[in-house]
Amino acid sequence: MKLTKLLMAVVVTTTMFFVGCKPKDADIKAAVETALKADTSMTGAMVDVKDGVVTLTGECKDETCKASCEKLVAAVKGVKTVVNNFTIAPPPPPVPASITTVLDAATQQTVKDGLKDIAGVTVEFVGDKAVLKGEVTKANRMKIMQMLASAKVLSDVSGLTDKK
Repeated sequence: MKLTKLLMAVVVTTTMFFVGCKPKDADIKAAVETALKADTSMTGAMVDVKDGVVTLTGECKDETCKASCEKLVAAVKGVKTVVNNFTIAPPPPPVPASITTVLDAATQQTVKDGLKDIAGVTVEFVGDKAVLKGEVTKANRMKIMQMLASAKVLSDVSGLTDKK
């Protein structure tokens, strides 16, 4: 009877020792967060740990980053499984080519010639645009628009006002 009680005490003590030695979820979470912070490509990752199962959420720049983070986390002591819920960031929008062209002298002269018969209208060339200002009749406005369209010139006619 004493031997049975002694063996039972040894089994209970051993079980408690092994259960107490297993890494706690909080310790695993801290280790995973430290490992992810060391990786400069991974910022803003959220980590959740329950019974050694690590769930990762956040955004990665590409599939390679996502896979390397999962591998990094799986190597942490106490991690049983990794649930990788990272999303891949959409690619940045293409950068539009900036228009820095300047209207050539011939095109500028064409616009000036088209406006010489219309009194009270001035033109200024800004980059690839003809900026018009002044007071015009509806008929002259139509002539100006047709002339600009035939010359294939971008224009800003917001400075033109209608004569009454």
